[in-house]
Amino acid sequence: MKAIKKIRQLGAQWETQDPFLFCAYHLDNYPKGNETLGPDASLAGRNIGMDFHGKDGWNMYHGTTVPGFPAHPHRGFETITVVEKGLADHSDSLGAAGRFGEGDVQWMTAGKGVQHSEMFPLLNQEGENPLLLFQLWLNLPRASKMVEPHYKMLWNEDIPIVTHQDEEGHDIRVKVIAGSYQGTEALSPAPDSWAAQKENGVEIWLVTLASNATWSVPKGAAGLNRTLYFYEGHEIITEGYQIPKEHGLDLISDEEITLQNGNQTGSFLFIQGKPIGEPVAKQGPFVMNSYEEINEAIQEYRQTEFGGWPWPSHDHTHDREKGRFATHADGTEEIKNV
Repeated sequence: MKAIKKIRQLGAQWETQDPFLFCAYHLDNYPKGNETLGPDASLAGRNIGMDFHGKDGWNMYHGTTVPGFPAHPHRGFETITVVEKGLADHSDSLGAAGRFGEGDVQWMTAGKGVQHSEMFPLLNQEGENPLLLFQLWLNLPRASKMVEPHYKMLWNEDIPIVTHQDEEGHDIRVKVIAGSYQGTEALSPAPDSWAAQKENGVEIWLVTLASNATWSVPKGAAGLNRTLYFYEGHEIITEGYQIPKEHGLDLISDEEITLQNGNQTGSFLFIQGKPIGEPVAKQGPFVMNSYEEINEAIQEYRQTEFGGWPWPSHDHTHDREKGRFATHADGTEEIKNV
């Protein structure tokens, strides 16, 4: 294999390479919602509070009435939450909040420590509430692990999309979340991110190939870690291999690779970055350089709760009538159409 280093099967948590820590993949075909923004369906037979088994094609995760992840802490890394379908309600210990989805991306730098909740409100009471969400954990280097927490919204309407065709006229669509593609630059990431320095080569793209389309992943600089995740479609053919969906390909960054898509629309997540190359100590929601620093993070969280929790419940959701919005810790508010 000239350009492929490794092929792996995908699960719910996708293995990544430095500077990324992992990618969580959520695909839930939620039913219609009820009055409290949860599923209008029986929760019998589910391990409520720890529901990850995909019963009936969806999960409650750590939620008890609304699916999602009630208040929990982070320190030492970033979350990049891409909600292609459905909605997410954000609340945090700094008093910031938001509702985003249907193509929006939240870029959150946990830095020295923040609590937040991520709930998935089921607003549609007449039909299904599908959710398709990726959450990438992007590491922070030692110099940035204790920066102030911050989050930034990349609204769907503003994220650049490059469309073109292969030689046979088949459509190719690339949504540029980070980095650039064919000269089109992404929106700026969070300011303290590893991705904020162009020389680190961080790229995040969502790629859609029409059936039978041919697409070449362009060469990058040498020494970068890059992975292509094939999560929806039938199969692709590359370098003599037939690869079914739900597989990831670790690629050599300074080699071009050409994909021939199969007879269904193919969907891919592409990520790339220069490795940070520092020791990584991980325990639950904390990512530092040593386990001594992990213990310090745990002790500080027990004492301060990273600012406490200003919301009425740990699984806080916003009013049904709220559209897409973001309220930041400094009081700045962004409001988008539903």
